[in-house]
Amino acid sequence: YGIVLDAGSSHTSMYIYKWPAGKQNGTGIVTQHSECEVQGGGISSYAGKHGGAAKSLEGCMKHALKEIPTSRQHQTPLCLGATAGMRLLNIVNQTESERVLQEVEKKLRSYPFLFKGASILSGQSEGAYGWVTVNYLLENFVKYGFVGHWVNPGRTTIGALDLGGASTQITFQTSQELENRDNLMKLTLYGQTYTLYTHSFLCYGQDQFIRKLLAHLIEVLLESVISPHFVVEKSPFTSTVIVGICSLLVSVFYI
Repeated sequence: YGIVLDAGSSHTSMYIYKWPAGKQNGTGIVTQHSECEVQGGGISSYAGKHGGAAKSLEGCMKHALKEIPTSRQHQTPLCLGATAGMRLLNIVNQTESERVLQEVEKKLRSYPFLFKGASILSGQSEGAYGWVTVNYLLENFVKYGFVGHWVNPGRTTIGALDLGGASTQITFQTSQELENRDNLMKLTLYGQTYTLYTHSFLCYGQDQFIRKLLAHLIEVLLESVISPHFVVEKSPFTSTVIVGICSLLVSVFYI
């Protein structure tokens, strides 16, 4: 068994996987055993709320204790990967970002599982993992054949676009030389090496886009009701709307 906590910008999901001891060309054949949606917002939403992020995970961790046999729990790897919500918090307030991760780590270590870490994923890693998921589910890497064992289906992979709450990722297999090596990632799965282009667009997720749109609409409205005889100074204390780092403004607005 294995437990993965996907700590997104708007919510956290827990997935329990299982796989047989044997591997296919060095990679396990994984199936999803169970899942649980953590109540409340993403862990980044608990910035400034001490204890909130850790407490939010308790319900799903109790679910994991019930789903995984006691004899297997000490062998079950447990990890948490945070995405764009925490990447943004780390830009705005690194100290608070680290505090939230430490709080979450302390909570996860209190369970009898094999804790492997709680970290903020890079945008490139997030995109690559999404690409792996899509192609694995489409059986582009490995497929159970009619002869009763796993075989390489000989299929080409497909690209993946991942629209999240605070970022968007694009990932696809490529044979071209890349100008920016930061967008290059190599993965070996089922005996074959894949060269990927992967890039993450921070602030271009659905939730952040809506916030920026609302900020623009409010700013337009404020400008339309202010008398043209007055000079409006663009400062945090006039009509500037603050919706977070993604707007390059502040987090509240003043008139």
